[in-house]
Amino acid sequence: MSKKSRSKLWFLVHSWLALPIWFFVLIVCVTGTLAVVSQEIVWLVNPEMRASKPTDDAPLLSYDQVLAAIKQAQPLTQVQSIVRPDESHFALEAKVTYPDGRPDTVYVNPYSGVIQGSAPAFNFRGFTRALHGWWLVPFTNGYSWGWYLVSFLGLPMLASLVTGLVVYKRFWKGFLRPTLRIRHGARIFWGDFHRLSGIWSIWFIAVISVTGTWFLIEAALADNGISISSAPVVPVVARESVPLSADGAAPAQLNLDRAIEIARQQIPGLEASFVSLPGNAYSHLEVGGRGWYPLMFQTATINPYNGEVDASRLLSDRTALEFVTESMRPLHTGDFGGIWIKLIWFFFGLILSMMVLSGLLIWTKRTALATANAVKRSQKPARPARIASSLQPLHRDSPEGSL
Repeated sequence: MSKKSRSKLWFLVHSWLALPIWFFVLIVCVTGTLAVVSQEIVWLVNPEMRASKPTDDAPLLSYDQVLAAIKQAQPLTQVQSIVRPDESHFALEAKVTYPDGRPDTVYVNPYSGVIQGSAPAFNFRGFTRALHGWWLVPFTNGYSWGWYLVSFLGLPMLASLVTGLVVYKRFWKGFLRPTLRIRHGARIFWGDFHRLSGIWSIWFIAVISVTGTWFLIEAALADNGISISSAPVVPVVARESVPLSADGAAPAQLNLDRAIEIARQQIPGLEASFVSLPGNAYSHLEVGGRGWYPLMFQTATINPYNGEVDASRLLSDRTALEFVTESMRPLHTGDFGGIWIKLIWFFFGLILSMMVLSGLLIWTKRTALATANAVKRSQKPARPARIASSLQPLHRDSPEGSL
C-alpha cells in the first residue's frame, strides 16, 4: 500500500469515528464542562453556600470552634463530619444527624460558626454530574449501564485523537503558525477551527479520554469483585481501650484541634480539609487532607481517647498502580487546585465541545456530499466505449483511403 493510500485509509478511519455517536459525545462533553463549575454556579445562586466575613479582619474558626458553634445552636444534633472546601469563599459543610434520626448536610459560616442553611439532597451540581457520569441511570446492582455507556466513549475519543494526529501531517506547525480563516466560508472556518482547537487541546483530550477509559475499567473490576486497593482494614477501638464513666455519661474524647495536630505529626505538610467524628464509642476519629501532591488525600485514623494513630494512609503507602489510578478522578474533573484549575478545565471543555461540534458539521457536509455523489455515480448509466480512430472506416476521399 502506497503512502498516499495509507493516508487516505487513516483519514477514512478518522471520518468514520465521527459517526452520529459524536452527537452523544457532544452532550457528554457539554454536561461535563458544566459539571466542572457546577459548584460555583450553585454558589452564585445560593447565598447559604457563601463564606461571608462578618468583618474584614475576622479570622477563620478552628474545627473545635466550629463544632462548639454547631452544638450551641443545636445541642441535640450529632455531628458526623466537617468538610472545609478548597476554595475559601465556600462555607463549611457539616454532616449531621438530628434527634429523630434524620440526616442532613448544613452550611456553616467558617468565620462566625452560624448555620446558614441546609444543602439539598440533589441540586444542580448533583444533576450535572449524574447526567454527565451515568445519564441518571440508577445504580441497582453494581454500576449502572449508563456509567458503562459514558465511560466507553473514552475509547473512540482516544482513537480519534490518534487518527487525527496521523491525518494532520506536521501538526506541530499549528503551534507556530496557527491558521483560522474567517472570511472564506463556513466550511473553511470550521475546518481550520477543528484542526486548531485539536492541536491546542491535545493534552486535555488525552487526559479526558485516558481517565474516562479508566472509569470503564474501574466499573468492570468492581462489578466482578476485583480490587487493586492495598488499604488496610482498620479494626474498631478495642473494648478495653474505651474508658468507663461512673455516671453513664459518654467518655471524654480528644478535641479536634489536638487530633489535627497529631495527624500533622504523622503526615508532614498535611492541610486538614475534613474531619470525621466517631459514630459510636468504638469508632475512630479520622483526619484527612492533601499534602504536596494535590491529586490524592492522605488520612490518619486516630484513637479518640488516647490519641494514638491506629492507621494511616499516606502517599508512600500506595502502590505504583494505585498512585496512577487514584489520580484519575481529580484529573478528569479538575477538582484539585481551586477555582483557577477549574476555569482551565472549563475553558478546554468548551473548546473540546466546540471541536466535537465542528467535527460533526465537517463530517455531515463532507460525508453527505460524498455519499450523494457516490449514489449519483452508481445510478448514472455508463457511457458507451469510444472506438479508436484507427478502427473507424476510412473516408474514400482521404489520402489514407487512397492507399
